Amino acid sequence: MGAALEIRNLHVSVEGQPILKGVNLVVKQGEIHALMGPNGSGKSTLANTLMGHPAYEVTGGQMIFDGVDMAELGTDERSRMGLFLAFQYPVAVPGVTVANFLRNALNARRKVDNPEDKGVPIPQFRKMMIEKMDLLQMDHSFGGRYLNEGFSGGEKKRAEILQMAMLQPKIAIMDETDSGLDIDALRIVSEGVAKLSSEDLGVLVITHYQRILNHIRPQYVHIMMDGQIVESGGPDLALHLEEQGYDWLREKQANGDA
Repeated sequence: MGAALEIRNLHVSVEGQPILKGVNLVVKQGEIHALMGPNGSGKSTLANTLMGHPAYEVTGGQMIFDGVDMAELGTDERSRMGLFLAFQYPVAVPGVTVANFLRNALNARRKVDNPEDKGVPIPQFRKMMIEKMDLLQMDHSFGGRYLNEGFSGGEKKRAEILQMAMLQPKIAIMDETDSGLDIDALRIVSEGVAKLSSEDLGVLVITHYQRILNHIRPQYVHIMMDGQIVESGGPDLALHLEEQGYDWLREKQANGDA
């Protein structure tokens, strides 16, 4: 039995303003879930709250990961447990190469398991990084560039997926990873995620658009509106949303049928 991320009746406020109003969701290792919804519905708030961003105040409910309540855990502790967030807008870190960043991140994780660990040997690390770069169709010179500095939108997103591949989380949250990508970059990033989402990785893809779901095929689709998940279903739900928009759901909500 793999790890699961369980969100139970989660309420979250930002600067005293309620954003999430009772979210319920379970994502297990080996599953791919898509979370869709209009702008301002609370999707990115959910992603940031799950990773412990201090600006987001949990006012009710629980976030259980791998059987542990994350309420008092810092972002680094959540990450070491196996939770990963791919950012919508990754920040640049001048002076730190992609390779150094990844090696330090891996070594930090290893030290938690074994304080005496001397770190992953450089030849072993290089072999692992090159394997993952090949999987994502990335040039090997990428490892020597400063993290996200001067990267195109597609390169930033590929760097996020490379981090995911190297750190091997149990559950990955992808916050609008498709934004700003052209068709080729979208396909490569999506195929990389699809290859990683095996029995060992659960994925929550947060997106506005059906197009990424043509490549990352979810088993479950959820629609968020006004801080709640109002509809859940299979992949066909995303197609219905693409054709019909959100008006049918708003009518359903207004009629009290949801």
